[in-house]
Amino acid sequence: MQKIFSRVNVPCLGRIKDKHNALSGLANFHRPSGALCQMTPGEDPPPGFPEMPPCGFKPEEYKDMSKEHMMEIRRQNCNPMIMKVTYYKKPVFIHQGHMQWLWDVDGRRYLDLFAGVATVSVGHCHPKVTAAAEKQLRKLWHTTNIYVYSPLHEYVDKLAATLPEPLKVIYLTNSGSEANDLAMLMARLHTGNFDIITLRGSYHGGSPQTMGLTSNSAYKYPIAIGLGCHNTMCPDVFAGPWGGSHCRDSPIQTIRNCSCPQGTVTHAHQINNTQKCRFFIILQGVGGAVQYPKNFLKDTYKLVRERGGVCIADEVQTGFGRTGSHFWGFQGHDIMPDIVTMAKGIANGFPMGAVVTTHEIAASFGRGVHFNTFGGNPVACAIASSVLDTMKEDGTQQISHEMGTYLLMGLSKIRDKYEIIGDVRGKGLQIGVEMVKDKASREPLPPAAMSEIFEDTKDMGVLIGKGGVYGQTFRIKPPMCITKDDADFFLAVFNQALNNYMEAHH
Repeated sequence: MQKIFSRVNVPCLGRIKDKHNALSGLANFHRPSGALCQMTPGEDPPPGFPEMPPCGFKPEEYKDMSKEHMMEIRRQNCNPMIMKVTYYKKPVFIHQGHMQWLWDVDGRRYLDLFAGVATVSVGHCHPKVTAAAEKQLRKLWHTTNIYVYSPLHEYVDKLAATLPEPLKVIYLTNSGSEANDLAMLMARLHTGNFDIITLRGSYHGGSPQTMGLTSNSAYKYPIAIGLGCHNTMCPDVFAGPWGGSHCRDSPIQTIRNCSCPQGTVTHAHQINNTQKCRFFIILQGVGGAVQYPKNFLKDTYKLVRERGGVCIADEVQTGFGRTGSHFWGFQGHDIMPDIVTMAKGIANGFPMGAVVTTHEIAASFGRGVHFNTFGGNPVACAIASSVLDTMKEDGTQQISHEMGTYLLMGLSKIRDKYEIIGDVRGKGLQIGVEMVKDKASREPLPPAAMSEIFEDTKDMGVLIGKGGVYGQTFRIKPPMCITKDDADFFLAVFNQALNNYMEAHH
């Protein structure tokens, strides 16, 4: 079921004082700090300097643990993995959030264009969602599926209404990893088959089972996991062996030329060449926001089903209107999965996930007993229900379409200016910018260079993400409440960070 909602006003609307083009007239200021982007009221920034849009929200004064004490605990008591995944040489110490904005413990404000890894869907601490959480917390914090309670059924009814027939049977979980685990179990039970195919570069979770699905070396361990999981070529029209300038369903195409007739490249023959083809599961977010060629999924689903398999759509990042044109990513490919998994934006950052399937497949799950203590928690359901209402009221899908297209067009202009940007891709507010040594070789930009641009962008007041097999892709996946002024500010900051890097190294 496609839902495109009209756009309405959202809090913290930005207004850039200087209405010059965000991509032109930028002065050559080297490595400004985030504080420099946040001018005091009435103070003019240096000519051409990226000016952070204003925000009327005032955060609370930070009075908690010192930064030094937090880092001491992080090093001594948190698992070393926490330090390993910490972003930035100079970490951001987050204190408070509101809509598209985050504040650190020193009061610096950041435009959040990564949304807690594509998870904050309607905005940090959205007032309507916060109110719904507070209301439920005063009534009932926890119970389980052994009892019948309103928040669970209200949410399941609302969620089912967003999905097309026959995808109407829902099981609630705590995370995307858990949802994908259950999807694998349901598929195997229903078909009697065991082997599962995912795409190279994919990420489907960190549990022992989903690590088998994941085909990205950074997330793999040197032990036997994921029995029956197989990986095949990712149909990346920029970095792969086929594809070119008319393969994507996107406002922006790759700069790579292709001799194939328009609309004929699908890459599905790679699936056909994989003999153990019984299940197929898709997503490329962590892998660098890779966008598949037109008809690839349609042809692949056909091949899998001819072999008695079922198809699973991992909508953990692409669901809930993030791609703009449709509420669910699979709808943009004109396909019908047998199972859909979701998490992240489902509850705006509150831990929750879901598996949605058909009555027939769900019946196979009943052969044994599966119990989840926290799946369908009343507070999680109340929050997720409010998130769906808020998406409709605030028009987040339409915002994703409009602002995503605007950002993609702006980023494509920046791509044309710099030799180190190889590809700009995406749809809606699911965007990847692949960095290269040069456009001809398409070799990944080295990690040190990526970190330099990444850090500089943060220091000017914008938080983005990184991904890709080699960490060579910047990921832009903001809360679906950003404005044109926010987009202009990011484009100016990103352009300045690239300019700083090029001046320092070329």
